[in-house]
Amino acid sequence: MDGKRSPKIELVFLLWKKIDNAKEKRLSKGIIKGVVSPELSPFLYRKTRRLIMDMSVWYLMGAALVFFMQCGFAMVEAGFTRAKNVGNITMKNLMDFCIGTVAFYLLGYNLLCGEGGFVGWGLNPFTGFGETDWSAFVFNLVFCATAATIVSGAMAERTKFITYCIYSFIISLVVYPVEAHWVWGATPWLTDMGFTDFAGSACIHMVGGITAFIGAAMLGPRIGKYDKNGKARPILGHNILIGALGVFILWFGWYGFNGAAATDTMQLSQIFATTTIAPAVATVSAMLYTWIRNGKPDVSMSLNGSLAGLVAVTAGCANVDAIGSFIIGAVAGVLVCVAVYFIEDKLKVDDPVGAVAVHGCNGIWGTIAVGLFDYKDGLFYGGGVHHLLIQLLGIVCIAGWTIVTMTIVFTVLKKTIGLRVSAQEEVEGLDSTEHGLESGYPDFVPRELH
Repeated sequence: MDGKRSPKIELVFLLWKKIDNAKEKRLSKGIIKGVVSPELSPFLYRKTRRLIMDMSVWYLMGAALVFFMQCGFAMVEAGFTRAKNVGNITMKNLMDFCIGTVAFYLLGYNLLCGEGGFVGWGLNPFTGFGETDWSAFVFNLVFCATAATIVSGAMAERTKFITYCIYSFIISLVVYPVEAHWVWGATPWLTDMGFTDFAGSACIHMVGGITAFIGAAMLGPRIGKYDKNGKARPILGHNILIGALGVFILWFGWYGFNGAAATDTMQLSQIFATTTIAPAVATVSAMLYTWIRNGKPDVSMSLNGSLAGLVAVTAGCANVDAIGSFIIGAVAGVLVCVAVYFIEDKLKVDDPVGAVAVHGCNGIWGTIAVGLFDYKDGLFYGGGVHHLLIQLLGIVCIAGWTIVTMTIVFTVLKKTIGLRVSAQEEVEGLDSTEHGLESGYPDFVPRELH
């Protein structure tokens, strides 16, 4: 042997070197079959196949992480509310996924992933088991469940369970799949126009936040939330540790939430970086804001700062650099604090966990931020205002759809079966009145039900 490689072998080695170093590693199965074959080079074939397989497996692993976020939401909402409602909150988060799965299977998957303009169609998961892309089904399902469960915390402690179940079914059946189709479907007309929402600041978090605001506003505040002069009174959550655990679980799951759709390992690592920097900076800025404003750093607001940073960077996690994610997080941490105080004190909307501020306000901010900080064509990177205007258009379209549909849904529910439990049921707690659960903590007897 003279040590020289054939032209085809040389091409394979050059290809592999490019895969290792390129910023965009997009190998198709056609390249594997046509260039890297088992007969040509078993080692390179296995290595190349492993690269493709690793990303496809990561896609489903990321979906599993997003599913685990349901646990995080349950912990946050339970910890930030009172012990007498912990079972009810647990049930709502469980049903968001389970009822959502039924709705998504019946219709939502078709509307989101099928081909079409305004809505998708043409998929048949009922009889076409072998032909259905179940990876896409599961992946989109877990995101759908996230959009639904955001609302639970804002409507906590006073919503009829049956009403909440119906809402959860409808948002997973129609509301979320339609607007998500515009961005992530087979024919995503907003994305085709240049709209960027990589992981769902607008499609998921803004939609969930807007829905939460509508639901909480129509419900009215909890008993005792405002005094006779209309001044807000704090109703403290029963377990800050559970709330903190929920935030850590959500942050952990968010690496899958933002990174699951990554096309290669380099992009994935960049997403991990922005998904770390933004929430960390947001937490610090929220802590500093409350420290300066109130004289002491607020624990629950700092925890919400972490979530706000995660929400804000979600749209641009793959499109912004470290500096951009730093600024996005810094703004998000302050924004969530200002929004919580404004919604509670000025708008008189009782949101027990701050879901509207975290998801709604920062979902909007994160979507706008892409138009400012996209390192390819953002306004602050020399790209002009075009991308920013497209982002604003996407916000208007998605928000408009959500406002109209969810206002109709909650209005119909309020006029028919009702949204709110009775005053007596609310005071006693939804665990006992809605579920026959004497206490979520049977080994402990609360001093009072309040």
